[in-house]
Amino acid sequence: MSTSAETLQQSSRAASLPARVAAQARYETITMVRNGEQFLLLIILPILALIGLTVTDLLDSFRPDGATRLDVAVPGVLVLCVISSAFSGQGIQTGFDRRYGVLRYLSTTPLGRAGLIAGKLLAIIVVLALQYLLIGGTAFFMGWRPDLLAVLGSIPLLLLVAVAFTGVGMLIAGTLRAEATLAILNLVWVALAAGGGVLFPTSVLPGWISWLVDLLPSAAAGELLRSCFLAGQFALLPTLVLAAWAVLSWAATVKWFKWV
Repeated sequence: MSTSAETLQQSSRAASLPARVAAQARYETITMVRNGEQFLLLIILPILALIGLTVTDLLDSFRPDGATRLDVAVPGVLVLCVISSAFSGQGIQTGFDRRYGVLRYLSTTPLGRAGLIAGKLLAIIVVLALQYLLIGGTAFFMGWRPDLLAVLGSIPLLLLVAVAFTGVGMLIAGTLRAEATLAILNLVWVALAAGGGVLFPTSVLPGWISWLVDLLPSAAAGELLRSCFLAGQFALLPTLVLAAWAVLSWAATVKWFKWV
């Protein structure tokens, strides 16, 4: 009897915080990957962008001496992956979770609000790792041969990009209706991919517009990754722009995010 009572008592205890966060991250990751629309956004479109930029001459005027089209394309496509997962994907999912009361329910469980946010961030990191492997593997198959130090150096940079865009996405998802969140995030994704300094340097834009776009997290992220892979250098100014977006977006999210 005592053994049965002890077993029942142990099974009734709440899981530890790391276990709860890991379970939430697993749920968030599976939800993002299994959703057909999100799979298109997270995987298919970045791969199509990589192939399209490689087989056309769109990036030829931006290629440094000795660099291939893949060398120029991959950094931008990796940033596009982060925007897809951290900004659009997680933002849309959070917006509809909020609409259907999922956020309000989960915030009252032992997971708590902090655990819920931690689970979302962990899920984004997992999805980003999968995207990196798929994009990097596809590019390697096509002939991409990056410097190992550049690959290792890109990881913390992409994490900074993810933190900044997650903050912006959560802010939109937590202050607007789900339908508006869906429309805005998809529209912004297209705008940033086309003219936000992600796939193409801002030098293609007119002077004053280029200056304004340089202040966006998308342009800062694109410049940061291109400097890392193409020049093997750390770009300070884009890092400061991204850090500012990360701090301000998360501060605004903490202040104005609505759980219902």
